[in-house]
Amino acid sequence: MGTTQDLDVTQRLTVPTADAMRELGGRLAGLLRPGDLVLLSGELGAGKTTLTRGLGEGLGVRGAVTSPTFVIARVHPSLTGGPALVHVDAYRLGGGLEEMEDLDLDVSLAESVVVVEWGEGKVEELSEERLHVTIHRRTGTGTGAQEGTEADETDDAREVTFTGVGPRWTARELAALAD
Repeated sequence: MGTTQDLDVTQRLTVPTADAMRELGGRLAGLLRPGDLVLLSGELGAGKTTLTRGLGEGLGVRGAVTSPTFVIARVHPSLTGGPALVHVDAYRLGGGLEEMEDLDLDVSLAESVVVVEWGEGKVEELSEERLHVTIHRRTGTGTGAQEGTEADETDDAREVTFTGVGPRWTARELAALAD
């Protein structure tokens, strides 16, 4: 029998603007269900919170989705009967899973969608099935954007890579994000 590593699937997208990043979050919300763990990585200002804001809008949760950097975690209950959104910023947490356990994420995981910014290397043990989202800013003019396109005219273009770990994530499901 193969490992979960054998089951990883990847989808890459170019996202031209912050509004498009928020819309992508809304599409991602349509794929998520209670118990899903999403890890977001990328440099400061890459668009992690913007993606999560769109995800919150798509899930129909209460409260403005903002960066939880100073409170570490925010719970946004559903207004539509769906799963709550637990939004965590692990940037200031250096202790790995032990420190994360103090937040009781494993208790919330079964009935919520848990999104962890800066969670790579810290929370993978919470679930064998998870979605890693890596966001990179495009730099320079050699990115393939055509002259005069929105991606060329703004400095907001990002490359987003979704990697589904475990049988929960399928190539078909992740391909739906490109629509």
